[in-house]
Amino acid sequence: MKQIALYGKGGIGKSTTSANLSAALSDRGLDIMQIGCDPKHDSTRMLMHGTWIPTVLDLVRARGDTAISVEEVVFRGYNGIRCVEAGGPEPGVGCAGRGIIATFQLLERLDALYGDVVLYDVLGDVVCGGFAMPMRESYAREVYLVTSGELMSLYAANNICKAIQRLSRRSRCTCALGGVICNSANITGEKELVGAFARRIGSRLISYIPRDNIVRVAEVNKQTVIEYAPDSPQADIYRHLAEDVFENDSMTIPIPMETDDLENLALEYV
Repeated sequence: MKQIALYGKGGIGKSTTSANLSAALSDRGLDIMQIGCDPKHDSTRMLMHGTWIPTVLDLVRARGDTAISVEEVVFRGYNGIRCVEAGGPEPGVGCAGRGIIATFQLLERLDALYGDVVLYDVLGDVVCGGFAMPMRESYAREVYLVTSGELMSLYAANNICKAIQRLSRRSRCTCALGGVICNSANITGEKELVGAFARRIGSRLISYIPRDNIVRVAEVNKQTVIEYAPDSPQADIYRHLAEDVFENDSMTIPIPMETDDLENLALEYV
């Protein structure tokens, strides 16, 4: 079983990338599970044709974790992809990572963590203990950073590198960085900047996803691009990403940049 996690700043298009990646992998005949690890709980919505599925944390809050069945937390979406949303607490109440912890404990108890690929879609603005759990507890063995050329997005990606490097010192931790995905924000020199960032942290740019209006059109139709426009060039890009991620066996422990160096790198591409 391949266990991968996509980390990235909120709003960078991480969930869109995750859903299209899952859809493309499922089209290869693979058994896929996608778990959204974000209080917004919208990771799997396009796979579910716009349906908001109940979150694990909401169910645990309402009923406790002993009276919940697999069918109440795992839902079948596009092409049979099994979809789960961890959820999170109400704003201002507790740690947002609590939903992730509750989700993994429940899925393990229900023997629901299986398949050819389990894909975790994790908010990466702040890698606190809860959000780092997929890496810390070796649920995610391969981490991919989703970023654009915007400085704050690169800053978040660099922070995640710090978490991977720190966790790599633990004997039981097995996660490593598989590569960097540039989800374009249409910034001048963006591909070159993100490629340079990837090299500086000891990794590589595994995919450049250009900005295309077909992504927005597919989303308002409550589908992934893979499903809505399978013959489009953008769908081909997601298929290439799926192939590269599935075949990737080159993992590294990243070397995070100092903040001043990161800012100077960004300045070179303005």
